[in-house]
Amino acid sequence: MDGAVVTELGTRAGPDADVQVDGKRVFLAERRVYILLNKPSGYLSAMSDPEGRRLACDLLPAGLGERVYNVGRLDQWSSGLLLFTNDGDLARSLSHPSSGIEKEYEVTTDRDIPEAFLDGFMQGLEVDGVRYRAVKARMIGERTARIVLVEGKNREIRRVLEHFGLRALSLRRVRFGPVLIGNLAEGQTRELTEAELEGLRALCGKQTQ
Repeated sequence: MDGAVVTELGTRAGPDADVQVDGKRVFLAERRVYILLNKPSGYLSAMSDPEGRRLACDLLPAGLGERVYNVGRLDQWSSGLLLFTNDGDLARSLSHPSSGIEKEYEVTTDRDIPEAFLDGFMQGLEVDGVRYRAVKARMIGERTARIVLVEGKNREIRRVLEHFGLRALSLRRVRFGPVLIGNLAEGQTRELTEAELEGLRALCGKQTQ
């Protein structure tokens, strides 16, 4: 292993190590990692930033041992459920526009939300030449609504709110397909359960591995 002779059982090697048995290289299987982060507002979803702004990936547990990437994005000032994994196939399937996976958001605005916002968003409307449409939109308070999107265009909810003269005071993703954020505190993480993974793979037409 990287020039060292190993004779003890249980010796560990990193995924990039050169491991050989009887002179032949053995390729180690990469451990699959699936993590949910409750991203706080103010953090970027990017894996790096030349301006040195705070990154959501910096909130992941230390010592993962694997390099992970975010599945989709949340804009800097949105919070809530953000997935990270090193499973490239699943990440691409989940992020593809044709996946049809529902993402649910809770938004609180600076003024009372009119019925026209909910009706218009569900029926579909055009803002600055772009068509937006929610799968579901319902009030849970005079200034708070739950909105379900599938395609999720850039800043979609914010742009539709602005079209109706509203501004989001907070915008939080609370669900990604079958995965719920639940009571996970901001800035905290947890691993996905096997049931959640099976649900995501099923939505992508994948067999449970």
